[in-house]
Amino acid sequence: MKFYSISILAVAIMITASCASDNAPLYKDSSAPVEKRVEDLLGRMTLEEKVGQMNQFVGLEHIRKNEALLSEEDLKNNTANAFYPGFSADSVAEWTRKGLVGSFLHVLTLEEANYLQSLAMQSRLAIPVIFGIDAIHGNANAPDNTVYPTNIGLASSFDLDLAYRIARETAAEMRAMNMHWTFNPNVEVARDPRWGRVGETFGEDPYLVSLMGAETVRGYQGDLSSDDVLACIKHFVGGSQPINGTNGSPTDLSERTIREVFFPPFEKGVEAGAMSLMTAHNELNGIPCHSNEWLMEDVLRGEWGFKGFVVSDWMDIEHIYDLHATAENLKEAFYQSIMAGMDMHMHGVYWNEYVCELVREGRIPESRIDMSVRRILEMKFRLGLFEQPYADEETTMDVRLCEEHRQTALEAARKSIVLLKNDGLLPLNPQKYRRVLVTGINADDHNILGDWSADQKPENVTTVLEGLRQVSPETDFVFVDQGWDPRNMSASAVSRAAEAARSCDLNIVVAGEYMYRGRWTERTSGEDTDRSDIDLVGLQNDLIRKVAASGKPTLLILISGRPLGTEWAAEHLPAILNAWEPGMYGGQAIAEILYGKVNPSAKLAVTIPRSAGQIQMVYNHKPSQYFHPYAVTPSTPLYPFGFGLSYTRYEYSDLRTDRTEIPADGSVKVSVDVKNVGDMAGEEIVQLYIRDRFSQVTRPVKELKDFARISLEPGETKTVEFTVTPDKLRFLDKDLKPVVEPGEFILMAGPSSDDRDLLKTGIYVK
Repeated sequence: MKFYSISILAVAIMITASCASDNAPLYKDSSAPVEKRVEDLLGRMTLEEKVGQMNQFVGLEHIRKNEALLSEEDLKNNTANAFYPGFSADSVAEWTRKGLVGSFLHVLTLEEANYLQSLAMQSRLAIPVIFGIDAIHGNANAPDNTVYPTNIGLASSFDLDLAYRIARETAAEMRAMNMHWTFNPNVEVARDPRWGRVGETFGEDPYLVSLMGAETVRGYQGDLSSDDVLACIKHFVGGSQPINGTNGSPTDLSERTIREVFFPPFEKGVEAGAMSLMTAHNELNGIPCHSNEWLMEDVLRGEWGFKGFVVSDWMDIEHIYDLHATAENLKEAFYQSIMAGMDMHMHGVYWNEYVCELVREGRIPESRIDMSVRRILEMKFRLGLFEQPYADEETTMDVRLCEEHRQTALEAARKSIVLLKNDGLLPLNPQKYRRVLVTGINADDHNILGDWSADQKPENVTTVLEGLRQVSPETDFVFVDQGWDPRNMSASAVSRAAEAARSCDLNIVVAGEYMYRGRWTERTSGEDTDRSDIDLVGLQNDLIRKVAASGKPTLLILISGRPLGTEWAAEHLPAILNAWEPGMYGGQAIAEILYGKVNPSAKLAVTIPRSAGQIQMVYNHKPSQYFHPYAVTPSTPLYPFGFGLSYTRYEYSDLRTDRTEIPADGSVKVSVDVKNVGDMAGEEIVQLYIRDRFSQVTRPVKELKDFARISLEPGETKTVEFTVTPDKLRFLDKDLKPVVEPGEFILMAGPSSDDRDLLKTGIYVK
């Protein structure tokens, strides 16, 4: 791709000369206030240039690749790949040169980003494009970047500082690639494990999701300068509780549930300063989110004061017409979306033409277009794109994959892996287990990187097998390959593993889901990869049972973006590790935990049901949800929210408050003592839950309201103190108005949401 760099230097010299001129326009004066620069530039723009700023395209290389692979028919249900029938990559390049493109996505190399920016610099007003990318867990969707654990694993760390740090490092790697805008954090509250995007979220609890999302926003955006990137809180709203578990299917929710469960993380994201937001694929109570004025204008801008811009998701404005059928044609769909509050269109060729027509016809006031363009231009100025439109190809790798970022990825993997079961097998003694079978679809595969990951160089990824050999070099690891595809596993390979198990001292099965985006139609988890059940796919259960039938100790490692109902394994195996999608150093972190080099500390950020038949299974359910238990099968989850084991034991005692009565606007300090009564140092995640004992509307049986991550040496005791402020007691009354009611509140503290793990006390609000 050497042709990309041919004109960049010449254009850069031209820009520098222009900026040095005494007659340079105000918008090119970096010392002028951003507001004045925006207004000056806006006043110079034609209608076509304004509407172009509101439109995004996929990159040229993406177009060229997919027009050779896909048919026009293939595009109808494809939400990952695109080209534009009747228009070539050269057409998009020319529109960019004319200043009719505002943004690009799916540009995956620095060389192409710089080239496209050079085209924009040749336009009449030299307005830079803003590059967006799905940097969900690091800038992993592009090659040669640090790959951290996905959000569900990060949430399981309950480590807010770590969330902030990963976002800061991701921003640095993005800017080193000339990327300016990440489509993250996903602050949807995951309430259905069949949904393939659980791994992108921070789990099922609105409080935890809110805190993780807000820290991620702050980490990306900093003070919104040339060192930062734009955060995008998504998807607004309700798509994480689809009626059938599939991405983009209808969502039907009461306003109470919307406001109590789904709105809080978005509101906290706005408070944290998020300057872009993406609307959801789905319809909400019969109105497509992409044409929902109540969401975009009344709530987002009116109630919360959002100052950034709203971007559509992939072709979802078009779906107002061709899927939801609430617009009779494409032009009407564009009209509905803009008038409902949409600012930028992802992505397509007809936007510019039809939106300009709508303005000239008088249906959309040009002042409405100016509002959106003003918001978009402000971000481009604040990010320093007019002064720094390019990134340095010579120094880019000084930042990307640097040692500091690699160490953060390893730390995050260690903190994200949840020990679900341990009947004394772990940590492993290499002297006792000298010959160890390793098998399963995820045993030696880069699928460990998780969804939203591009191909990464082998030397930058540690698989489970590689991690085991690295951490315990004296052990003879016998690998029996099961291939990568759980849907097409070989019965003979399963038999080979069962045979090998008999001659080994210990068996390790690495099972789970398949998320690799390079084989989009063959995945079992991830974006647009939803399932009707949550059991292991294919012959994986057979593999586990047959290997365990050897009579040798067998442990299970799960690599997955969603909770899996592994009930047989939970009942019959001595140890289970849930590693989620642990990223580039996942294999090393898993091996370190198995061999006791690292004491596991993560806790589940989402409940794990026994089967799909238990859905919806969340910890913060209403009191009547299990008034009548299931017949035949248990009503309890396989593993509860907040659960996770350690190699040491923690003892909780003396839950107390500094007062027993408080006014409605008062606060109370809650303390609990936690002692490490084992013989290994560790970190514990102490959780505080609250329940309103009696209330005018039904309230959840418990809600997470605070947590603390503490380190304890063997024999050490620490007192953990929480402050319960009015916002932690507040709920929406019969009229959906926030209120703190008088009466009794139950305070609970412990290592998980399970009632058996919680100490309880009470306070009264006067």
